[in-house]
This record gives sequence, C-alpha cells and structure tokens, in this order.
Amino acid sequence: MKLLITTLLLIFNLTLSAQSSNFVGDYTRSLSEEGKHIIEYKLTLNQDGTFVFHSYSKMQGGTPPEVNQYGKGKWSAKDNMITFSSDKKEDFDEKYTLDFNNSKARFVTKNPRDKTDKIVKTRLSFLESGIFWMRKIDIFKV
Repeated sequence: MKLLITTLLLIFNLTLSAQSSNFVGDYTRSLSEEGKHIIEYKLTLNQDGTFVFHSYSKMQGGTPPEVNQYGKGKWSAKDNMITFSSDKKEDFDEKYTLDFNNSKARFVTKNPRDKTDKIVKTRLSFLESGIFWMRKIDIFKV
C-alpha cells in the first residue's frame, strides 16, 4: 500500500513539474523601424517561479533617446494562464521599477492534436497589466 501511494505521488509531482517546465525559458520581442526606432522586450521565466523583464527603447528624437526599464518578481501558472506578481519590498529598487502586479498572460502553442503544417510560434500574449504598454503584447519563446 505504501509503495502504491508513493508511486502515485511521484507520478503526480512529475506531471506538475513537466507542465510548468513548458513555460520556463526566454521570451523576446523586437519592434523596429529601420534607422529610426527600436523597442525590445526580454522576459525570462525561471524554474523556481521567478521572472526578470527588460525593456529597451531607442527613439530617434526622443527625450531621453535611450530608455532601459526592468522588472522582476514571481510567476505562477494555472492551465495556460500565467499570473505575475511583484513584492514592493523585495522586487523594487533603483533598477527594478516596473510593477507587474495584476499582469496576466496566456501561453500560446500549437495544439498537439493539430496535424496540419500550420506554424504557431510559442508565445506569451499579455491580456492584462498595470503597465499600459504591456497590454496586448506578444513575446515569443526563444
């Protein structure tokens, strides 16, 4: 009986870790107009449930011309929804200023049952965010 319960718990834990490892990794997005503007986003979801975000923008004629913004915190997944949170005491300082509280993104990938040749890039689609320019942004898994 103990062996059966131990085996079931082991299988359950492996299933949980396998699902969250699908989300772990680097995501990027680059938007640019040749010679004028560059906007780059980089998000890293770590296995331990933490994340780091970097936004870089270089605007021709902008004030200031180059801007780097950073955010960090924790993430959790339920089904294909990822929820981000930042602790005001631990995750904010002079460098990390972006507040990801109330941010949610959908993990989008090709359905394993889809046998067509259609290409679906694995991505996070931000549905909600307290950061106004993050809403409706897609960032792609590297």
